[in-house]
Amino acid sequence: MRHSTHGTRISRFAGIAMLVVAAAFTGTGTALAHSTGSSAVDQKVDGVMVVAGNSCSWTNASTSAVPPNALTVDRTTINTPGGNLACGGGIAATLNNNPAFTFDDAAGTARTDLIDITGRQSFISCRYKATGIVWNRDATSRKYVNRAFTAAKTSGSFLCPGSVTTPAGDASMLFH
Repeated sequence: MRHSTHGTRISRFAGIAMLVVAAAFTGTGTALAHSTGSSAVDQKVDGVMVVAGNSCSWTNASTSAVPPNALTVDRTTINTPGGNLACGGGIAATLNNNPAFTFDDAAGTARTDLIDITGRQSFISCRYKATGIVWNRDATSRKYVNRAFTAAKTSGSFLCPGSVTTPAGDASMLFH
């Protein structure tokens, strides 16, 4: 029975790590350098991620521009107390960087340079980074859905998996 509990714990921590990493990719934002001609109201992004029945989401994070212009997002409008990032399952997540997004409207894609996120549950903390994440645009909207990606562990408990993979379609972001 002890062996089964340990295996369940490791699986749970792997699920937590996937949830936390994917949550960061779901969308991020704050105004770092507002572009001329765009109002702050037009420079927002919502994000949502579901993994193993748990979800992380936020709304109305600010961005530095509107798509298809390249934009940077500020983690302070995602992370609490400035933002409203919330996760289910007793997980807490923190975005550690200000990701940059570029858009290719002809190809219907967006790309994120780097996502650096830390997830915590109880006394377990895991930090992961992923680069070059590609998102597919949903028709003519500004909703983007992730392609599969893998994030590598950069620090944290020995209970954290060395890497986590987020399947295609498990995260989305909506710029508005």
